[in-house]
Amino acid sequence: MRTIDDLQVAGHRVLVRSDLNVPLDRSGDTPRITDDGRVRASVPTIAALLDRGARVIVTSHLGRPKGEPDPKYSLEPVAARLSELLGRPVAFAGDGTGDIAGARAHEVVASFGDGEVALLENLRFAPGETSKDAVTRASFADALSALAEFYVGDAFGAVHRAHASVVDVPKRLPHAAGRLVLTELDVLRRLSADPARPYAVVLGGSKVSDKLGVIRALLPKVDALLVGGGMCFTFLAALGYGVGGSLLESEMIDTCKALLAEGGDRIVLPTDIVVADRFAADAQTAVVAADGIADGWLGLDIGPQSTALFAGRLAGAATVFWNGPMGVFELAPFAAGTRGVAEAIAAGDGFSVVGGGDSAAAVRTLGIPEDAFSHISTGGGASLEYLEGKTLPGLAALDV
Repeated sequence: MRTIDDLQVAGHRVLVRSDLNVPLDRSGDTPRITDDGRVRASVPTIAALLDRGARVIVTSHLGRPKGEPDPKYSLEPVAARLSELLGRPVAFAGDGTGDIAGARAHEVVASFGDGEVALLENLRFAPGETSKDAVTRASFADALSALAEFYVGDAFGAVHRAHASVVDVPKRLPHAAGRLVLTELDVLRRLSADPARPYAVVLGGSKVSDKLGVIRALLPKVDALLVGGGMCFTFLAALGYGVGGSLLESEMIDTCKALLAEGGDRIVLPTDIVVADRFAADAQTAVVAADGIADGWLGLDIGPQSTALFAGRLAGAATVFWNGPMGVFELAPFAAGTRGVAEAIAAGDGFSVVGGGDSAAAVRTLGIPEDAFSHISTGGGASLEYLEGKTLPGLAALDV
């Protein structure tokens, strides 16, 4: 896989596919980025190209605007933050329409000098970005490719998507992988090829079905698989426990029984649960044994005994991979489990990876220092699919 160091970019236009899909708070007059982690992660590749005299055109998606312009999902606020981080102006090439690579983009690019940078509007404003129609997608890929002479894929969080900017544009231009993508790949290889032991994996989130592939792939390799979040209730149901009104995938109970039989004591489940009478920050709450959830009550976090249990299994681990919160950490009464597990991982001396998505958001929301972890991924879904052993189309497109 070529790197940006293999491209002679000075004086040339380089289209960089970044992942700037950040959360925005739109409650005020001006949208505010609430977590700029992905913007910060995009800077090393962009800055390196600019320092070598490239004329950089940054592209990204934001949210799910369904193939048409939606001001809520404009990348304009991201252009301002990217400018701050790069320490140089970032021209915003959006015109409020779905013509992402049209007249406005060409006007901005034509005015470029060496070492200058622009950000295009949200790729998903154009139907061709995500279209399953080959002609529509090809037309959009042609339009994007016409803006540049080189392509750099650096959107690790999107490499599991077969979208035009991820898969089709690198077929049309000389291309290379950005530094973020290469870093993510190096980390994932360490987790999957020959991880240092003891190897502990912490999985949370809503559904067993979302994580089934990675559970099956990692279970033979790990020394401990700690299960929290909404998905733990299907495992508890597989033990014959009542789970009240907690999230439950009934169709996955038999699968969980089989996994428990295979994993034995390597699969570690919560022993107590924080329950609530409703899903709200001001709900009535209680801590009950994992087999003592009453009808009508919702399990919304692992309990303090479970947090201590998980922390004990994490102590001394040489490798840790964490994907998915232990509870509804966005609501204060249900954040302690996620915080406790995150702090236990951060306190360790091993190689620790936070698998993107909600886990990365939890680290930042709860104020845990990011440098306490070896790596915080920018791509939750992409990380999981790689660890499952799937071929990721965005990586395959760069490896040609």
